[in-house]
Amino acid sequence: MPENDNMEPTPLQAATLPPAGSASAEREGGEYQTSSSSSSSLVGRTPAEQGGGFQSQEASAPSWEAPSVNFFTSPAVGTASTPSYQTGGEVQRVAQAITAEVHKAVVGQDETIENALAGLLADGHVLLEGVPGTAKTLLVRALAAAVSGEFKRIQFTPDLMPSDITGTRIFDQQAMEFVFKPGPLFTSLLLADEINRTPPKTQAALLEAMQEHRVTVDGETHPLPPVFMVFATQNPIEFEGTYPLPEAQLDRFLLKVLIAYPPLDAEQAILRRVHAGFDANDLVTAGVKPVADVATIERCRALIKQVRVEEDMFQYITRLVSATRDHRQLVLGASPRASIALLGVGKALAAMRGRDFLIPDDIKAIAPATLRHRLLLRPEAEIEGVSADRVIENILDGLEVPR
Repeated sequence: MPENDNMEPTPLQAATLPPAGSASAEREGGEYQTSSSSSSSLVGRTPAEQGGGFQSQEASAPSWEAPSVNFFTSPAVGTASTPSYQTGGEVQRVAQAITAEVHKAVVGQDETIENALAGLLADGHVLLEGVPGTAKTLLVRALAAAVSGEFKRIQFTPDLMPSDITGTRIFDQQAMEFVFKPGPLFTSLLLADEINRTPPKTQAALLEAMQEHRVTVDGETHPLPPVFMVFATQNPIEFEGTYPLPEAQLDRFLLKVLIAYPPLDAEQAILRRVHAGFDANDLVTAGVKPVADVATIERCRALIKQVRVEEDMFQYITRLVSATRDHRQLVLGASPRASIALLGVGKALAAMRGRDFLIPDDIKAIAPATLRHRLLLRPEAEIEGVSADRVIENILDGLEVPR
């Protein structure tokens, strides 16, 4: 869409856009207040683990990298000012801007980034599965920096306790009373690294937060930030000393995204950029800038809810989910929550692709990531090498597509 800086904002934008120089939310003493310096402290934050691959930064971007966008005036690095987006296709332009920033740190992985961003805009949580060194941590850090969000990482271990993530009450000797000290769960984007290495008791501590966006400690309820998202990772290879996530917890994740090895050209680009001096621990030098904030994300979510859905699309989604319940190779099919997830993520994907209506291709594109962790294969099917993705593909091939 051509650049038009003089276009007047819509009523929705006028009601939600913060004033120039406004800031993202930051936690102080359990309350979320504004601070003009929060973005700079977040963008430069160093994780304990950098992932190891897919990091990239060089002067000439390869052809497969997302194109840069120029429909807004980029804020200076370290500031939290929100770009002034034009009307019409706003969700698509916001998604393009965020994707371009993430690609400054992550090489390739277009589908993974699109799914992660769709999960964020659909107000859900994402389970990332991939071998070590495939930039899972780097992806989440870059996404947090692009949306001016606070990022925290928890390394799940067998001795981790629920209070280590939710927080606890401590005695304040000056006030002579117990006060709540929030845990790392109180953030915008949380990376739960190797979530299957901690016992079910601690895994369950995430359930209330993921479903209701709040934490209850000693009978007191504490709300989480407006933009709260959990990215959990697990290694698909090592199972010794792990605690597989129960079905109830898996169902809380909106998407399960599989991260594969990069193709040769992408891996060569990684090497060239690392050779040129790229440091995955320093996203500021990589040029990752905040191009959205809480108000932008909430405005996009409001626009996504307005995406039109025809009656035949409701029927298409329910037929797809219902077919998993009677499939001969499955012990357990998808629940109505899966139907709701398909609808929500499909609408987000449609808006990200510049449409205000849902089509079957949106459902087909997001169905594997939405359903693969909600299906339970029969033992004989697993022995034959059948995967949940193959079952989903076969069901989609047999469904009549709405015209």
